[in-house]
Amino acid sequence: MTLVLVAHGTRDPAGAEVVEEIAAGVRARLGGVPVRVAYADVRRPDVTTVLAATPGPAVVVPAFLAAGYHVRVDIPAQVAASGHPAATITDHLGPALLPALLSRLAEAGHHPGDPVVLAAAGSSDPRALADVRATATALSHHVGPVAIGYAATATPRIADVVARTPGRVAVASWLLAPGLFHRTATTSGAPVVTAPLGAHPRVTEAVLLRYHQSHHSRPAA
Repeated sequence: MTLVLVAHGTRDPAGAEVVEEIAAGVRARLGGVPVRVAYADVRRPDVTTVLAATPGPAVVVPAFLAAGYHVRVDIPAQVAASGHPAATITDHLGPALLPALLSRLAEAGHHPGDPVVLAAAGSSDPRALADVRATATALSHHVGPVAIGYAATATPRIADVVARTPGRVAVASWLLAPGLFHRTATTSGAPVVTAPLGAHPRVTEAVLLRYHQSHHSRPAA
């Protein structure tokens, strides 16, 4: 059963490299299971192209942190357009990535008691913003109060939240790969900024979790 890992897509080559690294990690853990990469936007191949060339059952795993337009509308539409007779779409990675985020905070030098700002990409979709708030709440159970800042589209912006937060602020990058949004986080003025989640082993585990949960997921058709 082929696993199709679907990322957003970016013009930054480093972002595409991270997606390929995640796919390689998943491939190594799954042994002989084929793992292919597709993109919902910006880059190619898209989901339709990959599925059209994939024989047999396929599990489509959206490597997204929140359930915005691409997860709810675009990816299902691309799966449908492929005409694939046996493709299943799993839940997005979102909540399963909290362990990776906590690890990145520790790596960056976050100290207990340091205020934390969760840096997210931003969206015009209220459901995606609700997912970010849910992540902030979950993170707060481990590190204390968490404020939210956005790189684009939504407000408040990351730098504004950092500027009004006293203390040694740690920005927790709720971003999968490097690129413009992460550069916005690194220039926010915070003394501590985590790396993107990237190809962290816990990201690999999150993809595997969704793949193995696929029998509970909704059919794409």
